[in-house]
Parts: sequence; structure tokens; C-alpha cells
Amino acid sequence: MAGTAERRNATRILVTGRLGARARATLNVRLVDLSRSGARIEHSGLLRPGATYAFEFPPALNSLVLTAKVVHSRVVGTEPTPEGEQLLLYQSGLTFVGITAEQQVGLAAALEHLPPGDGHPIL
Repeated sequence: MAGTAERRNATRILVTGRLGARARATLNVRLVDLSRSGARIEHSGLLRPGATYAFEFPPALNSLVLTAKVVHSRVVGTEPTPEGEQLLLYQSGLTFVGITAEQQVGLAAALEHLPPGDGHPIL
């Protein structure tokens, strides 16, 4: 817009062509079930089947970080927000990929310390 002062500290340069980038975000999920090969999680944000994500366990489960591929994701209901809106609630099935021997040991330890019952919040 003509006559508007530049508010940025640095000049932006127009990128031509199709130069891709990747954005990462944190999605809080609830762990529904867990095995040595994958997990089922519940969450309010969309996860695309076929996409891979870093899956981080809470400190109570050794803060293990595994790479997980989304096998399936489906809407299972809605969840109210504090503002009174309704968010879609999803459940997604994950399979762990590229797990090292050290991560397998950590996952086995996490499974031993996981009490049966309701799901547990993780990041």
C-alpha cells in the first residue's frame, strides 16, 4: 500500500518458484492405548493419514520420543471449548517407524510403568 511505513526490522525478499518449507506445531493428545509397535491417540487437531510426526511421551514415561506414522484418523465426536464452541474430536492410529534398539528398550520400560485404565495425556 502506497504511503505505508515499513514496520518490519528486516526487508522481505519475494521467493519465486515453489520453494517448500515445513512448519512444526505441538498438538496435545490423550494416549488411548499403546503397544511396542504403535499407539491410538485422541486429539482435537487434524492429523493426516500417511504423515509422520514426533511422538513425545510425558516425563512419567521417560520422556521417550519416537517417530510415528499416522495409519488412520477418524472423527469420534465433539469436545466443548471454554468459550462454548464445539471442536471435532479425532482418534488416530499410529505405527512407530525407525525405532532404534535403545528406543525399543525405552518403550518396553514405558509399557511396564503404564497403569491399566483410562488414557493418559501426552504431548
